[in-house]
Amino acid sequence: MDISNFRHEYLKGGLESADLADSPVEQFSTWFAQAEKTDIPDPNAMVLATVSKEGQPSQRTVLLKYYDEAGFVFFTNRESRKAREMKGNPRVNLHFVWLDLERQISIAGRAESISAAESARYFMSRPRDSQIAAWVSNQSSRISSRQILMQKFQEMKQKFSNGDVPLPSFWGGYRVVPSTVEFWQGRKNRLHDRFLYVRSDGGWEVERLAP
Repeated sequence: MDISNFRHEYLKGGLESADLADSPVEQFSTWFAQAEKTDIPDPNAMVLATVSKEGQPSQRTVLLKYYDEAGFVFFTNRESRKAREMKGNPRVNLHFVWLDLERQISIAGRAESISAAESARYFMSRPRDSQIAAWVSNQSSRISSRQILMQKFQEMKQKFSNGDVPLPSFWGGYRVVPSTVEFWQGRKNRLHDRFLYVRSDGGWEVERLAP
């Protein structure tokens, strides 16, 4: 199917160096607050790219749970494909696409495991069924049917029917410590605005990139 005639002109705004915050985290916070005020579903959804030991990239969507100057944090099964690939090669990329705002943010950096205590604090804030689900799924492994998954969920629900659901030893958070952060704003005639924050000894340097 030829879809080369799909066209969309980006006309919602621009981005100038004078508009940028001193740090990419501050700039991200400004853009994220604006995304929250729109009808964008799950503005904290981001594509995580990892690379296998064979050099094969893979991507999946995960949810940003909190961030600060130290980095951007998400949670997953530590035995999943993404976790295994991050262990072998901690260099990753996070990518936000907010098409309603004609914006993208790309974060390149290093993934680091957060502590069990920090993971537990977030885990205990999750809905109870989500906590139980973390025990059920051996993420990325093959299963023969959904029925088996649901059966195990009911078994775990019964097992933890009394008291709190404990943090699984195989589940936790990762913090992506950024080395570069790019902010992309769509512009007319494909002459987009792109600014790249690059970490330096003294903080951050900013470069404008050609579209």
